[in-house]
Amino acid sequence: MPQYLISVWHDDNYELDFSTPDAQRRGAQVGAVNDELQKAGVWVFAAGLHPASSATVVRSSAGEVSMTDGPYAETKEQMGGFWVIEASDLDAALEWAGKAAAACEGPVEVRPTQA
Repeated sequence: MPQYLISVWHDDNYELDFSTPDAQRRGAQVGAVNDELQKAGVWVFAAGLHPASSATVVRSSAGEVSMTDGPYAETKEQMGGFWVIEASDLDAALEWAGKAAAACEGPVEVRPTQA
């Protein structure tokens, strides 16, 4: 069955403070989507990410490896988490993405994997 990445996007300055009522509400909503994905048998993997400021960019050129702090892309929006799901087709993946967007209260992007 084809796999799809559903990535969660938001402003780079998001916080990881899950003690606020808003964060707890969204966490419960995401948890409900996770449960539904697992019960439907389409769940492969999911994770939240630390802010892009925690990233390290690794480059290789002519056999030399270099590392720099910070995100690869200098943009206002960054990926904050993701799901990998198995769905019968893109339409089914988009249905799941709609549930994910509602749970996260923000945009998500869907991409098929190459595998």
